[in-house]
Amino acid sequence: MPRYTRVLLLVLCVSLIGECRKHRSRKKRWSAPAGTHKPANPLSKKVVDGTKNRKVKTSHLLRIDEHDFTMRPAFAGPAVPVGVDVQVESLDSISEVDMDFTMTLYLRHYWKDERLAFPSATNKSMTFDGRLVKKIWVPDVFFVHSKRSFIHDTTTDNIMLRVFPDGHVLYSLRVTVTAACNMDFSRFPLDSQTCTLELESYAYTDEDLMLYWKSGDESLSTDDRISLSQFLIQKFHTTSRLAFYSSTGWYNRLYINFTLRRHIFFFLLQTYFPATLMVMLSWVSFWIDRRAVPARVSLGITTVLTMSTIITGVNASMPRVSYIKAVDIYLWVSFVFVFLSVLEYAAVNYLTTLRDGKDRKLREKVKEQTLPCTCGMPHTKTMMLDGTYSEEDANSLAGYTRASMVAEDISDKQEQMVVHLSLDNESTGTKKKGIRGFRIIQNTHAIDTYSRMIFPGSYILFNLIYWCVYC
Repeated sequence: MPRYTRVLLLVLCVSLIGECRKHRSRKKRWSAPAGTHKPANPLSKKVVDGTKNRKVKTSHLLRIDEHDFTMRPAFAGPAVPVGVDVQVESLDSISEVDMDFTMTLYLRHYWKDERLAFPSATNKSMTFDGRLVKKIWVPDVFFVHSKRSFIHDTTTDNIMLRVFPDGHVLYSLRVTVTAACNMDFSRFPLDSQTCTLELESYAYTDEDLMLYWKSGDESLSTDDRISLSQFLIQKFHTTSRLAFYSSTGWYNRLYINFTLRRHIFFFLLQTYFPATLMVMLSWVSFWIDRRAVPARVSLGITTVLTMSTIITGVNASMPRVSYIKAVDIYLWVSFVFVFLSVLEYAAVNYLTTLRDGKDRKLREKVKEQTLPCTCGMPHTKTMMLDGTYSEEDANSLAGYTRASMVAEDISDKQEQMVVHLSLDNESTGTKKKGIRGFRIIQNTHAIDTYSRMIFPGSYILFNLIYWCVYC
């Protein structure tokens, strides 16, 4: 071996020895002093993964493969008691048109299946997700009269299964269900509705499965924050009874009942107040001159059309029921009042036209029937009227004759007018009552005057009766 090679090897060995001494000194410097315990690092512990041990595998621990879970527990024996409790998370909506409601709830089942019992030194339960539910027996509970329902699956299926060592099982799931609710709208919108959510086993009769509320009335719990825009939730309560089907038999059925009372303030603002204002607006025509035909006609037609729009809008948001609702009574009576105000002006206008035409004819007859006077007075004109004319007609004719004669002979003051009315006394006595009754009809001013009192008084009386009956 050459000399420079040996020198090089010697230098390498010395350097290696020096590095080893430095490493040993560092190790002693960071070592704990004698008599102290080195702190344990929890991450340094080795965690035993039980899933890697075949002896504690779920299927082996619960002996799922050793039993037939297509059959109920205690098959061919007594009925399996299945307790139920419900927690209502939210009452989402109430639909009057579809007559249904939507509710989100936590549905929990409790039963015992000895096939799922397992040995445990700590007596602790085991919790699983929805994947194990497909391998064991669970109650086949469904919602009666349900239109739509689904189990929430975000982010995974909202299903929980908890098994206890003695075989007791807790099965919980989060469900949103839309169910039918038979509503009575005869007092709408001053009504209260009671809706029911019904639970029942689909396949197992009461001889195989016995559904019951686990804790009685306390089996139903609700969230205090539940509220609806149009309803006040008065109370929740539970009941249970047997349901019979002629082809299959008797089944246990559980009921979740809740009572809702409608808020009236919304309908006061949207329906009752506008209808009342339209009726009051129609009364304005009674204070308008009867000769202002465009004003009174347009006001009447406007109020009638507005009432029709209000009635149509209310019925559009309601189901087409065959009976009369409370709101229908109010709206249609208001519509009748508005319509009668239009008819009132039609009658006033018609009677005014008749009276004007009659006055015109009488004036023409006066001109034709003016005769010379026989009382000896010079240039005097006399008009003779028989008893067939009424006293009011005679007065109007007399006024007309006097006015015309004064206008014609105002320069010649020697002429005078004398009107002799020969009325039969007997005919006057028999027609006296008829004349008084006919005066009201002929006097169109009197019709408007009476209408100003009769219409508001009748409508106020109707409102008193209506609110006393329905409130």
